[in-house]
Amino acid sequence: MVEKVFVTRRIPQAGLDALAAGAEVVVSPHDRDLSPEEVIAQSAGCRALVPTLANRVDGPLFDARPEIRIVANFAVGVDNIDLEAARQRGVVVTNTPGVLTAATADLAMALILAVTRRLVEGDAILRAGQFKGITPLFMLGSDLEGKTLGVFGLGRIGLALARRAAAFGLRIIYHKRSRRPEAEAELGAAYVGFDQLLAESDILSINAPLTEETKGLFNYQAFARMKREAFLINTGRGPIVVEADLVRALDEGLIQGAGLDVYEREPEVHPGLLDKKNVVLAPHLGSATQEVRTKMALLVAENVIAFLGGREPPNRVV
Repeated sequence: MVEKVFVTRRIPQAGLDALAAGAEVVVSPHDRDLSPEEVIAQSAGCRALVPTLANRVDGPLFDARPEIRIVANFAVGVDNIDLEAARQRGVVVTNTPGVLTAATADLAMALILAVTRRLVEGDAILRAGQFKGITPLFMLGSDLEGKTLGVFGLGRIGLALARRAAAFGLRIIYHKRSRRPEAEAELGAAYVGFDQLLAESDILSINAPLTEETKGLFNYQAFARMKREAFLINTGRGPIVVEADLVRALDEGLIQGAGLDVYEREPEVHPGLLDKKNVVLAPHLGSATQEVRTKMALLVAENVIAFLGGREPPNRVV
């Protein structure tokens, strides 16, 4: 009997074709995020589930669909999945690590450049016909060379960003649960405590996963300990930042600006961020290149096909 796979939202065709080579593929007909009830209804009889970050995968879903034995997440993060619930029920969970490292680091670097050099603000001025020619004090931004980039979470993406930033002449400091001596040797990066990271960073980039420890860590009290000239960049996970506190910090001038790709209640964005010229907002574009999304789709298929064939999935998390 051919096993069935339910894909909650269409992924690149290469991944669907790879899945179809070893399973019957059911793709949601709706080009939108599904409710938990819709996922349950549409995944009937499926042994494999391919969700996106927008889909909450938890105990009630597993109990409603005990036939699901593998969840192949179309993401590197797995904070949308209750891993303990999966573990208790013997459900395998996989992700798509590695392939989006460079693209997300590129996006973080783009946000740094955009907010420090006021590119989005300048683009709006020009399109509105308000550019009257260069003057000595027009649209002054901030240099990167000689400044300090603080990286919160020096994993694959954080390290890739640090390498890019070093080429721009930035000094690198970082904070994570464990030190990375190889990064310190390669980039001259300095390991610092969290308070020192806040105090010394001219640009502070969040590249950490969402955990109980990191959720809401960047709040008003954290922003109050940063330099008033500092910029906050977040390409990690939205709930690490308390958006209402960020708005307040920007209103009070506690920090100079921000560049965000992820949001606390995505896809919602705090309305206080929308009218700020010193904030650059991207719609979760970290992995959004044709090449990366295709590689992610192929990894998903590789994990599912391996499991259905009785083999160990290469990217198993649980």
